[in-house]
This record gives sequence, C-alpha cells and structure tokens, in this order.
Amino acid sequence: MWPASNRQMDTEMNSVRSAADAIRVHLARVTALRERAHQQGLAQAVHVIKRLQARRFRGTYADFLARPQFAPATRFFLEELYGEHDFSERDRQFGRIAGALERMFPAAVSSLAVDLSETHALTEVLDHALASHWMAQPEDTPMALRYVNSWRLTGAPEERRRQLTVVQHMGSELQRLTRNPSLRLGLKMMRRPASLAGLSELQGFLEKGFDSFACMRSPDEFMHAIQTRERHWIGALFDADAPQVAAEFEAEAQIGLT
Repeated sequence: MWPASNRQMDTEMNSVRSAADAIRVHLARVTALRERAHQQGLAQAVHVIKRLQARRFRGTYADFLARPQFAPATRFFLEELYGEHDFSERDRQFGRIAGALERMFPAAVSSLAVDLSETHALTEVLDHALASHWMAQPEDTPMALRYVNSWRLTGAPEERRRQLTVVQHMGSELQRLTRNPSLRLGLKMMRRPASLAGLSELQGFLEKGFDSFACMRSPDEFMHAIQTRERHWIGALFDADAPQVAAEFEAEAQIGLT
C-alpha cells in the first residue's frame, strides 16, 4: 500500500518540467498523506514515529550538538528536515512561492528547494508506512523493537538510500552556496518583503540553512558523519539481529532525551 504511494510520486515526477513543478508535486504528496493519516486514524502513530526518530537523531549526533561550530548545522538538519513538529505552514508558504523561486534566485537555490521538498515527501511516505505497521503490532511491544519491526515490514531500501542521497546533496549545495556573499545578502534583504507576503516560515528556513553552514570551519567532517552514521543505521535496521539493533536504537534515543 505505502510503497505504491512512492511509486505514484515517481510517476508524477516523470511529467515535471521545472523546479516549481517538482516542488508542487512533492508538497501535494505530503498534503495527501497527512489527510489520509487523519482519515485512517494514523496521525498519532505518525507523530510517535517522528518523535522516536528525532530522539535517535539527537542521540546519534550528540557529539556534533556539543561542538559550537557544528551545533547550528546539526540542529538545522534535526529540526528542519527530521523534526517532529508540524511543517504545514512552511509547506503552504513553500507551495505559494515555488514559481517565484526560479525568477528570484539562482538555479542552485531552486535545486536546493527541490531537494528539500523531495526529502520532505520521501520522509512522509516512509513515516506513514511505518505508522501503518506500528499500529498493527501489539501495544505491549517495546517501542524500539516495535520501530525495528515496522521498519522491516515497510521495506523500501531504495527509498531509504535515496533519502540519504538527497540529504547529502542538500548539504553539499548549502556548503557551496554559503561561499557566495551576495546570495546571503540577498536573503537578508528579503526579510521584510517575505514577512509582508506571509512567507516568514520559508524565509526563516532559508536563513537558518545558510547561517548554520556558514558557521562550520570543516563542513566535510559533518557531512561525512551523516553519510557514515545513517548508512550504518539503514543497514542495521534492515539486516542486524532485531533485539540487538532495538537495544542500540533505544540507547541512542535515551541519549537524545538528555
């Protein structure tokens, strides 16, 4: 059921002709998934999944959160890409300005926006699939083991790898774009127009991304850690002994609570 949602997204993307079209397709998929989750009684389970994942991410990258030069970029990834809060307002603003992105910004910024929307859509498809399998398991199943079971029942290894690839590309683009002072100045100059246009959420996202990467003296270290650690988790969640990986997951999620 849920992997089919992702195949449908791929089919829709075949007809996309511009960055704006791509963004709208991805955000439409997210909106449809949210509506379906409410209709099928999955919304609470989706929230639980996101909260668990956010705790694990915070635990996995606790060392980077503790280092001043990396903390802003780490928080940006954990909160803006994999956070547990509601992104509905940002999505609405993003959809409204999608066409203007190509007129107002260089192609690289439009590409960054497409990466964000694709990451968002992939994450939602996978989280909603996890939630459906989560609901089917006994309530007394330990949460970490229930998560591992849900992951394996969902499958979709190609989608998991694609998710990581897009995140890596997004990080590389942010790393490159922050070297352009005129682009950063242009973002600052857009604060008031963005606020007047009701686009403050989107403006805040863009500024956080640029500012967080500008703080890092060695961004390659951070991006390499994401690649290495998330590859480990993808492999372990699919193939490692289930009770063992559940214990590891729980340990890192506990670190994420501190």
